[in-house]
Amino acid sequence: MSQNNNLADDPNQNPRVTWEGCSVLLDINDGDRLVFARLTAASTLTIGNKKYPLQPLIGCPFGSLFQVENGKEGQYLSRVVPTAEGDNVEEKGCCKIKDESKDNRGLVDNNTAQSLSSEDIDSMRRQGATGDEIVQALIANSATFEKKTSFSQEKYRLKKQKKYAPKVLLRRPFTRSICETYFKKYPERIGFLRVDALSLLLSMGNVGAHSDVLVVDMVGGILTGAVAERLGGTGYVCNSYLGLAPYPTDIIRMFNFSSETCRRIVRCSLTDLRSSQNGTCLPVGELGEPHNIETQSQEERSPMCSASVDESAVSSENGMLDLVAETSTSPVTKASKTPKPGEKASQELISFWKENGFSSLIIAAPDVDAWSVVSELLPFLSFSAPFAIYHQYIQPLATCMHNLQLRKMAVGLQISEPWLREYQVLPSRTHPFMQMSAFGGYILSGTKIRTEDQLQPK
Repeated sequence: MSQNNNLADDPNQNPRVTWEGCSVLLDINDGDRLVFARLTAASTLTIGNKKYPLQPLIGCPFGSLFQVENGKEGQYLSRVVPTAEGDNVEEKGCCKIKDESKDNRGLVDNNTAQSLSSEDIDSMRRQGATGDEIVQALIANSATFEKKTSFSQEKYRLKKQKKYAPKVLLRRPFTRSICETYFKKYPERIGFLRVDALSLLLSMGNVGAHSDVLVVDMVGGILTGAVAERLGGTGYVCNSYLGLAPYPTDIIRMFNFSSETCRRIVRCSLTDLRSSQNGTCLPVGELGEPHNIETQSQEERSPMCSASVDESAVSSENGMLDLVAETSTSPVTKASKTPKPGEKASQELISFWKENGFSSLIIAAPDVDAWSVVSELLPFLSFSAPFAIYHQYIQPLATCMHNLQLRKMAVGLQISEPWLREYQVLPSRTHPFMQMSAFGGYILSGTKIRTEDQLQPK
């Protein structure tokens, strides 16, 4: 991790270009498979039943496209440089689609149209034929290809390209790409937090430069990383937690944050915030026993935390990033070995927040009662500060909203339900995607106000 930060902090390092040790998102065959990986000399990527080294990806700009090619030492990933001729071919194909009037009613799929056998394809590979050449040979030896419509021809070409000439797109991991990938592959690890709900959380939380944001992140660290990315190295992100052990935030490692940004991400337990508010600050580095919170064992923690420990043995193969935390048996050992980002907040910062309050509060804790968390953390906000709470279901937020109204602790309370529809935009076939996520959770937002008992003179 330190090597990664040092390379990222190098003034000569271009942030648009990959470096050794950085985290990347590999998009295989136009979203058919998404893989997080860390670029090292020994890391590999598995496509089908073969492994390809990721060494050629180091030093290439994000957004580069790679394709499997045949070489003397076997197959490898080769960078594809787009040309103007390829763009002209695509434009001609679009024009052809508009004038197309054929159909596929006379075609019968009986597996006899292709005259090229698998032995012929293996022979072409041994002779050094590229994937594109194999695809062109399959098209030339197909008896029904010319009878198909342009739509069917393009579908056939893409199907063969994904099998014989797979492509890998090198993407930069940031908030949107990371959230979309986790929502597609492991939605339960981020509490089924969709990208539109995450963006609405940041907006309703008024996250901006030089803000001090209090965060309760039980969704793997995606919320903490999103707030830190929007702050851009200014202000602070204080990740608060209940009990003795902080919640896993391993997703932050994938953002490629610099050391300065990592120093702006700190953690502080609710016990420390309470003790500092009462004027009995704990020494730096001393966890102490909680005064108003029952001691929880490893089995009594939140389901998200316990699940991450059980899944810690499940790691990605071939140099890919581990998506879960490492198993730890002692909270003290885990706290002392916590790497950047996520170091414990200093007493100076805690005292500053005690006197001035946080500028906003954002909560994403699906496994904890919303009202119990809000009632504990809302006093640490400054007056007129916004807060936003995400939950997968509406009932906990409705109960929390009702209690806030009864106690007159906040104004402008509203529960929002984000809704996202994605469209396929192609010539003569523009329509919403057939398989979409119809549910994005709920968000309770409001603004803290001073209560009547706080207005009374002391």
